[in-house]
Amino acid sequence: TPPSPATGKRLPYPGWWAPPTAEGEEEGEGTTNTPTQEPPASSALADSSESTARLRSNLEYPRPARPMKALVADDDATTCALLCAVLDELGHGADSVANGNEAWTRYQATRPPLVVLDIIMPGLDGIEVCRRIRQLDDKHETFILVLTGRDQPGDLAAVLDAGADDYVAKPASAEHLRARLVIAERRTAQDIARRKAEAELAIARWRAGIGETAIALQHEINNPLAALLGHAELLLMELNDRGETNEQALIILEQAKRISDVVKRIARLRNPQSVEYVEGSRMLDLSKKEEKGE
Repeated sequence: TPPSPATGKRLPYPGWWAPPTAEGEEEGEGTTNTPTQEPPASSALADSSESTARLRSNLEYPRPARPMKALVADDDATTCALLCAVLDELGHGADSVANGNEAWTRYQATRPPLVVLDIIMPGLDGIEVCRRIRQLDDKHETFILVLTGRDQPGDLAAVLDAGADDYVAKPASAEHLRARLVIAERRTAQDIARRKAEAELAIARWRAGIGETAIALQHEINNPLAALLGHAELLLMELNDRGETNEQALIILEQAKRISDVVKRIARLRNPQSVEYVEGSRMLDLSKKEEKGE
């Protein structure tokens, strides 16, 4: 085996070598050659475990694209501080309260997308606050995470029946809380994207319905309208040849032309809009003629 760079003897194990003996000594006399492991090439990074852990944490939990404002309700100051610290680490803001009554009042004022509730608090408990939020939040835009020290199936069923989206059993570590909050963040982002897609789909369907209606109107109205206009014009021509006038015939012709104009405007609609009509009802806005090139 060739000698090591440190002039010691290479042992028959990869990465191990024996230090050199003193001058004039044979190997095994006066000293004991204890095998020593060669320092790894990456030894300069061995002291950076904290930085590596921090980097790994950032890779696992990247900063959110849309930071949230969360409401944290817990009468335990330590748990509340831990939750606020984890939320801050994840890039979200936190508003904390110490009892259920404050939580309910603050929620009504701010409507945050994320609420973390302790199940046992002074005043209103977490279950009651959760129920009230769900009654007010009819579109389910708020994610509710409940902290509970009760792990019996009946207690957990009560939490979910009240409308909670998720729960964490206490005591919980910072890492466990972080994981649950990341899930809440992702679920909230998915819900926002779903509601946006549903709204866009509803608009697309509404516009498609208007297009179908316009075609039906043209098909059902154009033929009788053309007959009405033609006969009105013939009647007026005959009256004009005889030197007579007929006000009713003129009104029929004018109103028929108005109907024809409305049908043409509906057919030219490219970006239909609705406007307030009466008593909260809405109607299609046909007040402006759209250009053909739009």
